[in-house]
Amino acid sequence: MSELPTWLNVLAVGNQILAAAILILSFSLFVYVLTFNLHSRVGRAFAALLLGMVIVYSGDVVLPQVDWAESWLRFQWIGIALVPAAYLHFSRSILLAAWLRQDRHKWLWIIRSAYAFSVLFALLALFTDVLVRAPVETDPVSNLQPGPLFPLFTFCFVVATLWGGWTLLQARAHVRTHTARRRLSYLLWSFVAPGLGVFPYLILVSGGGATNPALVLILASIANAAVGVMLVVMAYSVAYYGVFAPDRVVKRQLFYFILRGPVVASIVIALIFTIPKVEAILGLPPDTALTFLVVMTIVLASILITLGQPWIDRILYRKEMDEVAWLRMLETRLMTSGDLNQFLENVLVTLCNVCEVDRGFVALPGEGEARLETVVGDEEEARRVLALPETQRLLTTTQPDSAFHQVNGYVIRCLVNRHTDENMGILALHSTCPASDKMDEETAAVIEHLFRRAEIAVEDRRLQLDVFEALRPILPDIEIMQALSGAVPYVIAPEEENVDALTRNPEFAEWVRGALTHFWGGPKLSSSPLLNLRVVRAKLAQYDNSPTRALRAILQDAIEQQRPPGERQMTTSEWLLYNILDLKYLQGKKVREVAQKLAISESDLYRKQRIAIAEVARTLAEMEAEAGNGAHAPEIRGRKSRG
Repeated sequence: MSELPTWLNVLAVGNQILAAAILILSFSLFVYVLTFNLHSRVGRAFAALLLGMVIVYSGDVVLPQVDWAESWLRFQWIGIALVPAAYLHFSRSILLAAWLRQDRHKWLWIIRSAYAFSVLFALLALFTDVLVRAPVETDPVSNLQPGPLFPLFTFCFVVATLWGGWTLLQARAHVRTHTARRRLSYLLWSFVAPGLGVFPYLILVSGGGATNPALVLILASIANAAVGVMLVVMAYSVAYYGVFAPDRVVKRQLFYFILRGPVVASIVIALIFTIPKVEAILGLPPDTALTFLVVMTIVLASILITLGQPWIDRILYRKEMDEVAWLRMLETRLMTSGDLNQFLENVLVTLCNVCEVDRGFVALPGEGEARLETVVGDEEEARRVLALPETQRLLTTTQPDSAFHQVNGYVIRCLVNRHTDENMGILALHSTCPASDKMDEETAAVIEHLFRRAEIAVEDRRLQLDVFEALRPILPDIEIMQALSGAVPYVIAPEEENVDALTRNPEFAEWVRGALTHFWGGPKLSSSPLLNLRVVRAKLAQYDNSPTRALRAILQDAIEQQRPPGERQMTTSEWLLYNILDLKYLQGKKVREVAQKLAISESDLYRKQRIAIAEVARTLAEMEAEAGNGAHAPEIRGRKSRG
């Protein structure tokens, strides 16, 4: 290559950079699809297309660096042979997603036969000369020579591509929503990207690229750039299949994945290819300059993407930017238990500094007993003071005040909710400072301000916990809603793959509640739609073919999975859900008896009971999904009801 004109060198390096960028993009999207769209038939077919491109472009990147070109050129044929079958598979999956129906048995065999022919063509290319023959060495490109069967493969490749395009046109004609039609339009014009990128066109040209290498490199560069753009568009169209997240989440996730992954990696690859060609940069040898530039690129790219995120989001969410910005702000402003602990610790340390003391603590009431939220100084001493009757009285009083109370050398003040006058906890300092008559106004104002900040933090955290508890029971419904919104036209699978159709029914949680209510007998158990779960049918043989007994056993297993490790406790929060399920349903105790035993109010019991049932429903759905990997059991006829 050293004998070529400089401008041909530039074209060759540029083409190699583009090939490397497409390799990175193809591999990145391949990993992305396997991570987020693996359960989608469309996603798996698209992954097969991407795998073919990864194999072919791996050869394109490696070929200029090796002497044994023929082995790599033949290796590329694994990917080339895979693409026609993947085209048929992919386009058929898109059509079925648009039709919302199962595949016919004959089509399954057609696609399997196509993959079998792909394997056959790959083996012929690897080990014989009937498909392709030894390469012709040309500068700047090398290519194999056509064998006797190459026209047959070309015919199959063209037919598969055209058939795939026609199938996509059929799919577009069947969709009913504007969004789905728009995305299928994107997919139609980008559909040729894999074929354009992998087919060995130079084999069709006599002499390969020897007669006009500049033209070959220019056309290859244009084709590679077009393939890169079309591949991104194709991935955008496919990313929504088999995903239950909202479209805005999928769009943002894919966009930032491409920015942080393939884009940054492609810039680094461009530096790796170009910097060694330069003799020196600022007096530094190429290797040293390359190291500095690669590190700077990775760091600066990460910072630029973070800084540009508001503008990027404005482009992605043009019509709903206000709502998305509010959700982002909510995510950053919400306070976790760790955040509350750290905040109260900062307030307590500041109060200790103001009052010139070295000990103090904040205690908040728990479901069973009070807990130390944060401590400055001796923790054992804080526990002893917390256990004193006077301290407990201040902690549990229903008529708190903002006065300072002397208890065993500590001054203790209640943290009061300013809206409801509810007692939220106590803050204690080993000091007489707040009660001192000599305290100046500025110090008193600082202390009052710090106490108010602590009260606001605890108040906000408790309010957030109430919101979380209110949201938790509806999370399964939100997931169902997203699944239903994605079902047309994005989420579709044949019956043998849809192992959790019952579990995604909007009434699934209600069926679970009904079955638990009649756990020891009743129509909501004996006629429950849950009897048709695969996990239940798989247990029939163990329970004398009694569906009711099998369902009861499965429900009991799901409840046992809620049991925390260790010795059972009746009043601790981590045991609460399991205890409710065990006492209320397995033991059949009345509501008042359960509430008294768990030391909670009946209203709180009903609220926690909904959460417990939702957890059992989630566990049951997971068990059903696992059972779906096994064989199909016969359906139990006459057992379905409307809930």
